[in-house]
Amino acid sequence: MRHMLNPLDFSVEEIDQLLSLASDIEHNLPQYAHVCDGKKLATLFYEPSTRTRLSFESAMLSLGGSVLGFSSADSSSAAKGESVSDTIRAISCYADIAAMRHPKEGSALVASQMSSIPVINAGDGGHQHPTQTLTDLLTIRSLTGRLNNMTIGLCGDLKFGRTVHSLINAMVRYPDIRFVLIAPDELRVPSYIREDVLNANHVRFKEVNNLDEAMPELDILYMTRVQKERFFNEEDYIRLKDCYILDKKKMKLAKENMYVLHPLPRVNEISTEVDSDPRAAYFKQVQYGVYVRMALIMTLLEVEKPC
Repeated sequence: MRHMLNPLDFSVEEIDQLLSLASDIEHNLPQYAHVCDGKKLATLFYEPSTRTRLSFESAMLSLGGSVLGFSSADSSSAAKGESVSDTIRAISCYADIAAMRHPKEGSALVASQMSSIPVINAGDGGHQHPTQTLTDLLTIRSLTGRLNNMTIGLCGDLKFGRTVHSLINAMVRYPDIRFVLIAPDELRVPSYIREDVLNANHVRFKEVNNLDEAMPELDILYMTRVQKERFFNEEDYIRLKDCYILDKKKMKLAKENMYVLHPLPRVNEISTEVDSDPRAAYFKQVQYGVYVRMALIMTLLEVEKPC
């Protein structure tokens, strides 16, 4: 029995197999409509979620399975003080696989150690969000045809963004990847990512403050929100916030085949006028999230691909 707690739990070869399965699901969806008949997915969401929870539910229902669970800690026995360990041991009696989101880092690991069913980490605090990373990888591969030889711009909150940290960790395993890290000084990527991941893997990168200057060299632009609450004073926020709003004017600086990704939700960091640009891929990204979660559920349940 395997779990998915961290994207690095799977080798590059296993990730590629998973993405290939997701791609086959995309193009042959009706063939997968009953591969999980009789299987149950438990969604254990201790904090609010829209896309991730509904994406898991959509994935399992599309495979022919069923879903049970809760959407907040208040609607579970956690409100009575029950531990994650006890909850997952009970849930293991009801379901075949579980997807869990929890505000505390390491909670998914604790659950996996006590569970008798596969556990998928659907986000644990600021730590990991592996299925978002798998979604990002599938989106990039589907749109560009590769996961190597590209320049990826990461823009916005690079200090606290778990999706950014997970994507860097995943992409450094592929050859000839270059990063442009676009952020204000207050929200630069943490030193452990810079030293233990990028430098340790001899990955080329540069850190810049200006999005306009970076645009022409990018193959992928991964936007995140610059959060006002991360700044020590409002003056710095006001000075910098408009530098990281993607609009039509900035898109004119980009390559014709550059794609824009965003883990969502967005606030104002991507103008709605960009939505009609064929390079805007963030809502396609949402759809790819369903396919990759279908593939992950099948893989962890050891369900065979239909003939």
